[in-house]
Amino acid sequence: MNPMPRSVTYDIVHETKYKYSEPVAVCLNQLRMRPQTRPPSVVCNQCSVTIEPMPAKIDMHPDYFGNVVDSFAIESPHESLVVKVNSQVQVTAINPFESQNIPTVAQLTNAVRTGQTQSDLLAKEYVFASVRVPLAEHFAEYAKAVMNEDASVLDAVLNLTKHIHQDFRYDSTATDVATTTEAAFELKAGVCQDFSHVQIACLRSLGLPARYVSGYLRTLPPPGKPRLIGNDESHAWISVYAGETLGWIDFDPTNACQIGVDHIPVCVGRDYDDISPMRGIVLGGGETTLSVKVDVAPVELPAVIIPPA
Repeated sequence: MNPMPRSVTYDIVHETKYKYSEPVAVCLNQLRMRPQTRPPSVVCNQCSVTIEPMPAKIDMHPDYFGNVVDSFAIESPHESLVVKVNSQVQVTAINPFESQNIPTVAQLTNAVRTGQTQSDLLAKEYVFASVRVPLAEHFAEYAKAVMNEDASVLDAVLNLTKHIHQDFRYDSTATDVATTTEAAFELKAGVCQDFSHVQIACLRSLGLPARYVSGYLRTLPPPGKPRLIGNDESHAWISVYAGETLGWIDFDPTNACQIGVDHIPVCVGRDYDDISPMRGIVLGGGETTLSVKVDVAPVELPAVIIPPA
């Protein structure tokens, strides 16, 4: 068996199409679709955004969380809108479990509560409730059943990640984008957004900083079948603060794992509402039809040839 690659470079195409039954007079939109370089595991080599029709105004700026936002306005009548984001991203696998500086759950919650370092203070804002993620004792109790406060925070969070995966049913018909975290928790069903919101609620209710991550998941075709272009998908998972030395470490409750080279992060925030890929308002338009295609393709980069001395 071939070992898993330590680093993979991907070409990513994310295409969003809106079709309107009546002309749109004006639309104002924000995009959060540009992958960012996040050392040591993610390097964005390039990213371009094309929008049709051509916007009258466009501006690129960082938001509070460091994500790059493309804001644009189209001020002429149009019956469709196409946004295409092309990126090339290199993802390198890291194994934080090998670190000798992994705090226990109890040590970390105390460090964050008391603000022992500047890093701890900065992470503290992610222990509070947010629009989509409430704090509650039942979330804390659910987590405590599988998280020992004397265990390393990484082992404990991985236990919770696997527990949610086992306890919840992946069902795209059970919830929608507006489903609350409380409702998903009661249903024990949903999609990656719901799994992530529930895990964040559990961790924050214990006093552990956790944030929401949007990105892409490379999917592999069945053995003997060709890779289908445009058949990959957007995805969501969580990131937990693991102390000043390790920083933020990502886990995927939908797939019961710490993330590896198949996960390509794009944006981070407190919950989905902070980093929805595209949001905006339109004047007119009638009925709207939306289609999205995502393609995540590993690429072979040319070898660097060093000339002889």
